[in-house]
Amino acid sequence: MLWLFSDLLSRAFDDWFVPFLGFFLLPWTTLAYAVMWSSGPNGVEGFEWFIVILAFVFDLGSYASGRRQRD
Repeated sequence: MLWLFSDLLSRAFDDWFVPFLGFFLLPWTTLAYAVMWSSGPNGVEGFEWFIVILAFVFDLGSYASGRRQRD
């Protein structure tokens, strides 16, 4: 929905390939980076990187829980 109805991703990323790949591989990280990019005047800085890293940990956790469910 965000990709279709907003220009948030196009402001945070230069091309379409990185957010497209991020949508499938690391969706929370991609979304967090785009939101943090638009929240500050100079891109992602300081505490905003913590939010992006936390989203990355959530993405990794979802992969780990999915693997645990299969086993």
